[in-house]
Amino acid sequence: MMQSIRRGAATLRTPTITAAAQEELEAAASEAERIESVAALIHGAFTDYYRRFRQIAGLAKAAFEARDWPASIALSQERLGIYGATVEALVPVILLHCPDVQGRDAFWAEVEERYLSLIEGLYHADLAYAFLNSVRRQVHAGMWRASTYSSARARDEDKAARPVVSRIFEVQDGLGVEHLVPVLTLAGFSRRWRDLDGDAAAVAARILEEAPGANRIRAIEMADAGFYRNRGAYLVGRLLIEGGDPVPLGIALLNEADGIHVDAVILGAGDLQYVFSSTLANFHVTSEHYHEMASFLFELMPDRPHGLQYSTIGYNHIGKIAVIRQIERELKESGERLDHAVGPRGTVAIGFSAPSLGYVAKVIRDHPTAGYKWGKFPGVRSVLQKYSRVHEINRAGSMLDNVIYYNVTLPADYFTDDLRHEILENAGDNVIQTGAGLLFRHLIVQIKMTPFPVFMEQADDVQAEIAIGNLGQCIANNAAANIFNKDLDGRNYGVSKILKVYLFDYDAIEDLTDVKVRTNQNRFDGEEDIPDWFFEEGVIFLPEELETHLRIEDRNLRRIFRDSHGELLTVEYWTDMQRRLEQGQVPRLTPYREACRLHPGR
Repeated sequence: MMQSIRRGAATLRTPTITAAAQEELEAAASEAERIESVAALIHGAFTDYYRRFRQIAGLAKAAFEARDWPASIALSQERLGIYGATVEALVPVILLHCPDVQGRDAFWAEVEERYLSLIEGLYHADLAYAFLNSVRRQVHAGMWRASTYSSARARDEDKAARPVVSRIFEVQDGLGVEHLVPVLTLAGFSRRWRDLDGDAAAVAARILEEAPGANRIRAIEMADAGFYRNRGAYLVGRLLIEGGDPVPLGIALLNEADGIHVDAVILGAGDLQYVFSSTLANFHVTSEHYHEMASFLFELMPDRPHGLQYSTIGYNHIGKIAVIRQIERELKESGERLDHAVGPRGTVAIGFSAPSLGYVAKVIRDHPTAGYKWGKFPGVRSVLQKYSRVHEINRAGSMLDNVIYYNVTLPADYFTDDLRHEILENAGDNVIQTGAGLLFRHLIVQIKMTPFPVFMEQADDVQAEIAIGNLGQCIANNAAANIFNKDLDGRNYGVSKILKVYLFDYDAIEDLTDVKVRTNQNRFDGEEDIPDWFFEEGVIFLPEELETHLRIEDRNLRRIFRDSHGELLTVEYWTDMQRRLEQGQVPRLTPYREACRLHPGR
């Protein structure tokens, strides 16, 4: 069902449907035979998809060991796209031979019953069920049909097995090299270490120096898997402290010409949470037990929603189910209702949340408000494509990931009357009220941030200075990922609890390499003619106007921004970045604090 293609140094596969499967469906004469064939066809496509999906983690490990970075990046791209590509290849075949099944609930109910019998007892039955719903959703595309985001019929949580996904390394008579060597080697690398004993000693010393209760460590519990992303590998777990709380632990590994070595020791939930942030690419994890692994990660990072832990390890569709369940559960438990999100109203999207909810949801307006800056509106589909693109790229640690739902229904009583009326009036081409619910053709969900202007109004001087520096770093990181936000207005950025700044509105993003960087600073005083760039088509950017666009009003904060990121105000910075991107010389981005590194500055 897959055919190979070549991209860089990695062999990737794109989904196809076997001739035998198509012939079986074509030959189906009765309704019962068609139901049987459709269920079998979907099951076969899913089985082939999941086999390849699971292979990718092992291939990512091999790419790390071989220092094959193009393969590592290509594998990440394949994993993100393979699910959707499989569904997109499958649906036309179903509609070709069963053109009358759109909107036929009875037919699909029978297919579901047959399909459930095929996946019964599988550990990954919930993912297989999500796949069925994705196919059904795509078959009904263009119709006002509510879709299911659930795995309830496929996995009985009370009866499900609970595989152990961690290993415990006992510590006696104080932490030493002999305890860290088996921790560092648990992933079983085939590549040699630069200095295994030296790294073990350095990790032990860092833990003893910085971990709370380090003199009372009784054991180290580690996830029994390697975590791979881009050029790095990670080992993840916690220090078990006698009489104290566990201390989350991450060990960042690099593989360079002279061997594997430890680059950083990450202690505490805050630093570890940033490494696992959904603003970064997902990890490849060499463990098939994704429920237990997500739960283990949630225990290490309880401030990060459980649903996002699934997405972090590549199980985005299970993550989508967990996120929507969490939203529904929290709204029911709190009794709160969804209302307009904190901060300025969006010109392109309507954002909404509830006070204690950890997420913000968005729906794209049918037409932008009067404040829209970019001429002709390209349409809802174009905006959704930009949000989808951000999900599929390296977000460089500075862009929020998006969970996008299609044809999802939320109870109408979740919404305040004011918000419900605005949504139906201004997004009515994509939202309708059906009975007691609102049916959204699309719904974008992001983790909640404090909008940058709102944060700056509430921040003290120290917090404001940190945030203004991190805003510049956010812009620089996005540039390194070939992302340029032509609407540099500070209202498009959010601040997290640890004062990191992220871009969260994507209707105005462009490839940096397509932007025309120009300046007015080379003009003579008194020169009044219109500059040449005025007549150019495309996106024009004048770096010297960056501060004005960001709405940094405070003179002291403008000075701090210039001191920290003055290069962002120069043509040279942006054109040099464009040149480097075009040549593939993308700057390295480190997803942990410099202070976490064993040898800072190297």
